[in-house]
Amino acid sequence: MAIVHPLKPRMKYQTAYWIIFGVWIIPILIAVPSAYFATEHEYPHSALGHDKKIFCAQIWSADQQLMYRSYFLFIFIVEFLGPVVTMSICYARISRELWFKNVPGFPTEQLRKRLRRRRRTVVALIAVLVAYVMCWAPYYSFTLLRDFYPALITRGRNSLVVFYIIECIAMSNGVINTLCFVSVRNNAAKCFGAVKLANWRSLTRAIVGKMAEDDIRTSSMRVTED
Repeated sequence: MAIVHPLKPRMKYQTAYWIIFGVWIIPILIAVPSAYFATEHEYPHSALGHDKKIFCAQIWSADQQLMYRSYFLFIFIVEFLGPVVTMSICYARISRELWFKNVPGFPTEQLRKRLRRRRRTVVALIAVLVAYVMCWAPYYSFTLLRDFYPALITRGRNSLVVFYIIECIAMSNGVINTLCFVSVRNNAAKCFGAVKLANWRSLTRAIVGKMAEDDIRTSSMRVTED
């Protein structure tokens, strides 16, 4: 809205409050079936099957398979397919505004810097989209094969380890997004350097102030002779 439609009025506080409220409430409601059907489940831990490990997993009965598959497809559309399509459309329009439209004015060094910042923003947005797909596509692909085509993936120890590795990759997307948005700021390193410099200066001022205070106290003491 700020880039593609800069002249439109900004969002009202009430609208922002309701959007934030919905961002928290809707995922909680979506996760209710997962929490309801979650229970303890035993997996074989050794090749012979005598040693078993207990994990928390969703257990849907055989007569609830249609319900589960409908629920999984709903989550797949809402949490992966929908965001990918939405981000692709929004980021494509933002990229067109920032990359292909010329900055008005004479080609000065300041305008060239603005153009470079705009293009870094486009690259960061594309990186966010690619990272989201690369992190979450293996998770949903593995879950889709495991639940819809169980003959392709055995429920042994190795498959469980693979699932946890894929899940860790999916959860790392939040860290990758943060790094992408921080890297687009051309003064990120300067900010970290400024923080260190400010801490050093405050420490130096404290030491100098302490030394000056000690000097004043020493000079104000009465001189006595032995």
